[in-house]
Amino acid sequence: MPDAIAFPVRDILARARLYLPDMSAFLRDLIRIPSPSCHEEAVVRRIIAEMEKLGYTAEIDGMGNALGWLGSGSRLFAYDAHIDTVGPGTLANWSFDPYAGFEDEHCIGGLGASDQSGGMASMLYGGKIMADLGLRPESVSILMAGTVQEEDCDGLCWQYLIRDFLAARGMRPEAAVSTEPTDGGICRGHRGRMEIRVEIRGRSCHGSAPERGENAIFAMGRVLPELEQLAGQLGDDPFLGKGSLTVSEIFFSSPSRCAVADGCAVSIDRRLTAGEDAELALNQIRNLPAVRSLGDRAEVSLYRCDKASWTGLHYPADCFFPAWSIPAEDSLCRASLECWKELFPGETPRLDKWTFSTNATAIAGMFGIPVIGFGPGREAQAHSPDERTWKEDLVRCAAFYAALPAVWA
Repeated sequence: MPDAIAFPVRDILARARLYLPDMSAFLRDLIRIPSPSCHEEAVVRRIIAEMEKLGYTAEIDGMGNALGWLGSGSRLFAYDAHIDTVGPGTLANWSFDPYAGFEDEHCIGGLGASDQSGGMASMLYGGKIMADLGLRPESVSILMAGTVQEEDCDGLCWQYLIRDFLAARGMRPEAAVSTEPTDGGICRGHRGRMEIRVEIRGRSCHGSAPERGENAIFAMGRVLPELEQLAGQLGDDPFLGKGSLTVSEIFFSSPSRCAVADGCAVSIDRRLTAGEDAELALNQIRNLPAVRSLGDRAEVSLYRCDKASWTGLHYPADCFFPAWSIPAEDSLCRASLECWKELFPGETPRLDKWTFSTNATAIAGMFGIPVIGFGPGREAQAHSPDERTWKEDLVRCAAFYAALPAVWA
């Protein structure tokens, strides 16, 4: 732990509170700018402007991520906030305009306030505090990444950053912080997920004589109960919990309402716990009796993500996002707990996991780089009407982000 001169707790907290009006104004700006996946250009440019104002070396990479740099040390410590959002859904479910938002003494509301523009605002100001107070270790470079396309394809941005953009510069993060909302706790893992398609091919005929054809919808009807039964038999892990499975979409093809359906498909949201991988999950479905009985009329496959980013870059990847966790004894976890102890004495930190998936599925799950999560807001706010985050969270997170690299290093 740095000594009292190198680690001025009171000054860190005071700066975080001093910058709250600036964080709040920046967050309100981010909320006002629509930023659905693959259409984030306007919000990226607003973030770049804030980075430059705060003294970062700022740039936009080939995928369109907003990157802000502090220092030039040989060790890279990264922060991540995805900057795309889902749509607002049915506006009648909101009690205020999701883009105009609202602000009161305690909260800031609006689409993306928790998921996760609040993380973007607090991490940039955490870096500002780090620079103001000279907290960045000389051997460490800081990367603040405002990342794109997370809502469509978790971690795709970091696959590009680690494999291509950073690798071309001879760089790789040693540790990272996800600023996704953590309900006030520290997260050290989450389940993975897959997007699976089960497709059944039938043979159409006139509906007046259905025995002449092969009805793909009836065939899918025999598969669905077995999928529901499989959902109760999936793996379990003491920390990450159970794997899960749900049918999320259904499609069909038929020449007309007076014909036998010649195609039926379903989408499956499969959540993966520790020890479950893509091949296991696909084979569990391929080996269902109803699927096997269909022979080559049934196909079980992974969806692929191949949407162009706002810059026009295609970076295709399977929709497989592995589970991950880091041990409580990991040096990044220990540093996070020590940082908490110094900044928030008398409070007991909750070391936990996310329910949903994050970009850490790539950083930690694919590349083995330790990640901890600490972010403003609450998981339950994500993808929900009347979304909001809490100003006190912004202050605490900014202080934590400012202090952590010094403790970790």
